[in-house]
Amino acid sequence: MIRYLIIDDEPIAHRIIENYSENLPHLVKVGNCYNAFEAMKFLNENTVDLLFLDINMPKLSGFDFLKTLANPPKIIVTTAYKEFAIEGYELNISDYLLKPFSFERFIKAINKTIDAAQNKKSIFLLPITEKQANDGSFFLKGDKKLHQIHFQDLLFIEAYGHFTKVYLKDDMIISPQKISDFEKLLPTLDFLRIHKSFIVSKNKIKYIEGNRVLIDQHKIPIGQTYKEIINKFF
Repeated sequence: MIRYLIIDDEPIAHRIIENYSENLPHLVKVGNCYNAFEAMKFLNENTVDLLFLDINMPKLSGFDFLKTLANPPKIIVTTAYKEFAIEGYELNISDYLLKPFSFERFIKAINKTIDAAQNKKSIFLLPITEKQANDGSFFLKGDKKLHQIHFQDLLFIEAYGHFTKVYLKDDMIISPQKISDFEKLLPTLDFLRIHKSFIVSKNKIKYIEGNRVLIDQHKIPIGQTYKEIINKFF
């Protein structure tokens, strides 16, 4: 679990980060601060793992605030000013997001921060169990919910940095489960890894064409090292 604090004088910036973070179940907001002095007080009273920090704030800038912290948490800078990036990295920030930033760029920053903060230790909270796999379904954390995933509804799984995208018939869930966990526990008679980033349901494949398979409307690449495995099954 990563506890984060937003420090920004613009309310809309808080809403954007909150909306993005709601899709990543291991991120938990612990507070909102609208200037550096509020943040100082908050950090004195609470434990925080990650700051989303704006630079241009009244009275005390984000970087001047950062210099006052003896043991700062991980920092992702969120700003409209690209000219301060070098100074930010000199202050050992994890990443520098230029507003407006996309959800994909946000996830990239979180992945980078996890690498630095956790040294690639597992942060995943709900491992798939053998019993769940044998029962034809498993429970998966995603979107701050606990989803029961039935094998027959599962189209394919895509690795997405430290996350996975789990594609279902009528839904897509972003989860902190590792793709390697799925590979170990999904039944090999029904599911096949065809790329370092993709596991597919065999009976959902419409056709194979060249180096791609079609599932629903999704064209999924076949990795070079997985071609022999594909040929054995089809």
